[in-house]
Amino acid sequence: METPHVPVLADEVVRWLVREPNGTYVDATYGRGGHARALLESLGAAGRLIVADRDPVAVAHARQALGMERRCSICEGRFSQLGRWLQAETVTGKVDGILFDLGVSSPQLDDPQRGFSFQSEGPLDMRMDSEGVTAAEWLMRTPVLEIERVLAEWGEERYARRIARAIGEERRRPGSWTTRRLADLVSRVVPHHERRRHPATRTFLALRIAVNHELDELRAALPQAARALRPGGRLAVVSFHSLEDRIVKRFMKGAETAYPPAADPVPSLRPLTDPLRPSPTECRINPRARSALLRVAERLP
Repeated sequence: METPHVPVLADEVVRWLVREPNGTYVDATYGRGGHARALLESLGAAGRLIVADRDPVAVAHARQALGMERRCSICEGRFSQLGRWLQAETVTGKVDGILFDLGVSSPQLDDPQRGFSFQSEGPLDMRMDSEGVTAAEWLMRTPVLEIERVLAEWGEERYARRIARAIGEERRRPGSWTTRRLADLVSRVVPHHERRRHPATRTFLALRIAVNHELDELRAALPQAARALRPGGRLAVVSFHSLEDRIVKRFMKGAETAYPPAADPVPSLRPLTDPLRPSPTECRINPRARSALLRVAERLP
């Protein structure tokens, strides 16, 4: 049974993003529609919402839930395709607000067949869509030194070398990689376990980022989002990881350039807030919100 996905910082997102109820807005990470529903409730009769996701299951959910909503359009694809979606919807340069809710949704985490979590046994997949290699294939193909780098840089794992070497030894043995096999391996080789944090948490995070090219996708999407906004339009990003937040912060302050570099300049943005965090009440109701940060910026003329 699918766990409901509780949108993080939904009230704050609507308050900071929706300035024109009859404007055009984009939810670039539909998930299971929590933010999309909150945005639709705040829009007027002439308002428009474009929702998108790279996960085919999420897109199918959107079509079932919002298919009859005349104010809503549904797109499927990666962040790096954002400009293409919005060009097809003829809204480039006219969007009033764009939302990115980064990371994975609760249904993705809770489905053992998706391989995102070490809580249940399942195939080590971790793909947000059906493209590219699985996490298991990535572990088998990637040199040990590169695995170490990914764990250290993207997972901020202090025992990256020890884990990478253990993976190199383990892949000589027969049998397929599963979530439990990897989690158990990490648990065996990490000497000190943190309280209330599974020792494989950082390893799973780093693998997910690598398999889905998440940081490159984010870097590619942010300039496209800025170009799609009208002057005065707003960009809101909810992040759950320091690497994501650093990219967003630098981009909003003009220090992070387009990736890959584009011929046309990226419009300037003005940060509107310090990072907003969930309230203690929200964290108590939804523990997965604890690490969330919301940043909002406005496109300058």
